[in-house]
Amino acid sequence: MQSREIHLKRRPVGEPVAEDFAEMLVDVPEPGPGEVRVRNKWMAVDPAMRGRMSDAKSYVPPFRLDAAMEGPAIGEVESSNDPDFAPGDLVFSRLGWREAFTAPASALRKRPRGDLPSEAWLGYAGSTGLTAYAGLLRIGGLKPGDVVFVSAAAGGVGSLVAQIARLKGHKVIGSAGGARKAAFLRDTLGLDGVIDYREEPSLTKALAREVKALGADGIDLYFDNVGGDHLQAALAVANPHARFAICGMISQYNVTDKPTVPRNLTQIMVKKLTLKGFIMSDHLDLEPHLVADMTAWHKAGLLKEVNSVQEGIGHALDAFHGLFKGENLGRSLVRL
Repeated sequence: MQSREIHLKRRPVGEPVAEDFAEMLVDVPEPGPGEVRVRNKWMAVDPAMRGRMSDAKSYVPPFRLDAAMEGPAIGEVESSNDPDFAPGDLVFSRLGWREAFTAPASALRKRPRGDLPSEAWLGYAGSTGLTAYAGLLRIGGLKPGDVVFVSAAAGGVGSLVAQIARLKGHKVIGSAGGARKAAFLRDTLGLDGVIDYREEPSLTKALAREVKALGADGIDLYFDNVGGDHLQAALAVANPHARFAICGMISQYNVTDKPTVPRNLTQIMVKKLTLKGFIMSDHLDLEPHLVADMTAWHKAGLLKEVNSVQEGIGHALDAFHGLFKGENLGRSLVRL
């Protein structure tokens, strides 16, 4: 059995280019003792993968050169040499960027069939959903009456943060780049305030305008996926004691010179703000609550399930590059 997979050939400088990667055809061995062979059905891409392409110390090790990259994937067991897995089992792994693989059973987690579509385990019921859920509810400490601002609100995590806050009865302002994404936030997600940052000369003034239109004094919770000028705007318009859940800073990932730093960091002190970064994997205890809530919302038809899908491993890099070009709505997936 053979599998196509995407290898990292060299470490990108700035925005990754095609020459940084290679598509390889490899043999997939039969499983040895305690191993399982899996054919992936779906894989996901996310901005954090850019950090692992660099040889920099972080909360996860960098991708190895001349080896398949890693990322969330949902697959089906084809053959097993472990008693806990059987052919046909649906499994989650971090072994995306490849069509098939053989790995120790410890690298896999079973996922149930039936209540949710299989790709949901890479989106609202998986790590993307848990990132949104933990960041909003635990790190952000969502409270009754909070006005919530979400940057990159049309993306995988941001769209779920916005929906969870709306489902819990909160006013939500979302930012996104371009008319298509702004319309998605307004017409599909039904947000209370929408900012197309590409059309705004001042993001701070735009956020202040949307807050005023809601009859509010400022924002109480900011979920940050962007950093840079979005963080600066949130600091300027925050109410005293507002909480900031720092999830990502996609505006800075491909920067090769000085990063864009907010010029009003003194507002943290003046307004007695709380800014806290977090990593989804520190909050796995919330997973049962996430799955229960998402399943209930899915069954009730309350959840807008939005994915941008590319077809085949040969388009996996297109999906990845699309994240930084602002092409995706919702979670970026590849059907394998």
